Amino acid sequence: MREVAPTVLGVLARRFGDFDAAEDAVQEAMLAATTQWPEAGLPDNPRAWLIQVAQRRMTDAVRADIARRNREVTAATREAQPHNDIEPAREDTLTLLLLCCHPALSPASAIALTLRAVGGLTTEEIAHAFLIPETTMAQRISRAKKRLATLERPFALSERTETAAWTDRRESVLHVLYLMFTEGHTASTGRTVHRADLATEAIRLTRIAHRLLPDDPEVTALLALMLLTDARRAARTGPSGELIPLPEQNRTRWNRAQLTEGIRLATTAITTGLDGPYRLQAAIAALHAQARHAEDTDWPRILLLYNKLEARTPNPMITLNRAIATAMVHGPAAALAMTTDLEPALSGTHRLDAVRGHLHEMAGNHPEAIACYTAAARHTTSTPERDYLLLRAARSRTALMSGRDPDR
Repeated sequence: MREVAPTVLGVLARRFGDFDAAEDAVQEAMLAATTQWPEAGLPDNPRAWLIQVAQRRMTDAVRADIARRNREVTAATREAQPHNDIEPAREDTLTLLLLCCHPALSPASAIALTLRAVGGLTTEEIAHAFLIPETTMAQRISRAKKRLATLERPFALSERTETAAWTDRRESVLHVLYLMFTEGHTASTGRTVHRADLATEAIRLTRIAHRLLPDDPEVTALLALMLLTDARRAARTGPSGELIPLPEQNRTRWNRAQLTEGIRLATTAITTGLDGPYRLQAAIAALHAQARHAEDTDWPRILLLYNKLEARTPNPMITLNRAIATAMVHGPAAALAMTTDLEPALSGTHRLDAVRGHLHEMAGNHPEAIACYTAAARHTTSTPERDYLLLRAARSRTALMSGRDPDR
């Protein structure tokens, strides 16, 4: 359903020009499928089945609205097509991705709407990715839909203009794909560390983007970054699904094919220069991938790349990652000093406390590490992350107890 739904929504939105109504119709078609397919069996073409059912719902809705909104001509020209005429050979998920990044929307609204429609993320997950309250994100998505409803045929995009649309909307589209992959790689909620389906879909869409724009170094770098990061998936969890941090991972379990492809793509991208955020992040990921053991990691070069990335794209999460690299090069005290100014921007997340806990643990400040890890565990909505943070707090508590003066 996750793979098919965006393509069905793309067809209807493009054909009818009404995003809200198309989304409702797709939901009704999917509900019909869940009740009919278990008894009748899976259709030969599930996507075409869903398109036809959803299209009928759309047509019925348009006809019912004729008297109030004077859509007689529009309804007549948008009759449902026969079942065997529905399946055009085109990538409707990609089309929907482009359409949701409409120039009339602000970049933030376009990204939020695309993550909802194409990525299948909940409003809570999108809000977490943007570091804002869920109610604020819900309002943003609602405003984006209303803005599209005021436009004349906002989803009218011909195949001839797709390449031009990619060029015009590249920044928003790449950011959408990056956030989609990030949520799939490390799920913000739930009982599992990652959502493989979401990460795989982000990689699939980015491959399509790379085929469309093979000479764009940022598109190439984003695909490289995803592959290099996803290559570690099997080593990120233990037998019970517990989170295993990067330094403790068994690197023989990393996907060698993904690493090889990712390094090749990253090398290709950075030959044009380190002028874009995805090229810089791909270069960092490649350095991690090339280290056979955690102690072999080239942290000085990684720190230099984070310095350049932060200067080009100021962001609290980038600063937090730079703090970790700083700790590996200059020690935890220097890194802790960098986190002071991040409190306002990251006060609603667990990330700052988690990193501070790690830095205090590195410095041997076990009481502070326990307090930070415990605070981070309270704020995370991911069960594996919570369990990991509580385990780190317990280890710091054990270290504190073992080092305590018995006479005190």
